[in-house]
Amino acid sequence: MLELVHVTKRLKKKTVLDDISYTFESGVVYGLFGVNGSGKTMLLRMLSGLIRPTEGKVIYEGKILHEEIPMLPDVGVVIENMELLPYYTAYENLIRLSKIKNVASQDDIRLALERVGLDPESELKVRKFSLGMKQRLNIAQAFFEKQKIILLDEPTNAVDHKGVQQIYDVIQQEKKRGALIVIATHHDNDLRNMCDEVLLMDSGKLMLQEGCDEENG
Repeated sequence: MLELVHVTKRLKKKTVLDDISYTFESGVVYGLFGVNGSGKTMLLRMLSGLIRPTEGKVIYEGKILHEEIPMLPDVGVVIENMELLPYYTAYENLIRLSKIKNVASQDDIRLALERVGLDPESELKVRKFSLGMKQRLNIAQAFFEKQKIILLDEPTNAVDHKGVQQIYDVIQQEKKRGALIVIATHHDNDLRNMCDEVLLMDSGKLMLQEGCDEENG
């Protein structure tokens, strides 16, 4: 469980997150919906622990982030402008990332790449990837260690139709595994095909929540 308690974030004189309280549960896919500049990405940064609140608290499993725990212990993140190592292959990138925690096997890495439509045996370096291939690799790194929390910013951007469906499938599989998943998007199709709950953001406020179509819940 990940909880925001009266969280406000100010940058200089601008309020970018405005008194947000909400509880995110495991095994649920949340969609953050809003126009560019509404605060979606900033909220993902707050949930991930990349930024600290100006006011309020972020609580993970009963412990206050940045006070009782320095960071979330088990989170995978895709946030705008992420770059992986350009002179390595997709497989080599994940191998190097896996050395930090030593929880993912080589088979886990191969399977993660295959699930997003990348060939783990490919010798193509990331610097030669298309934007869609880079996005697939970013998403693979967000779940290949079976992270409990997965935070995705516009996950289907630059991805072709086949890749979009693969991402939808991965999200549903990770949900069944019990992951807490939050997706920031401005695409209606993403919300209909991935989410259980929709959270509407406007000017840094969490305005409304509503259930998604029962077929996708």
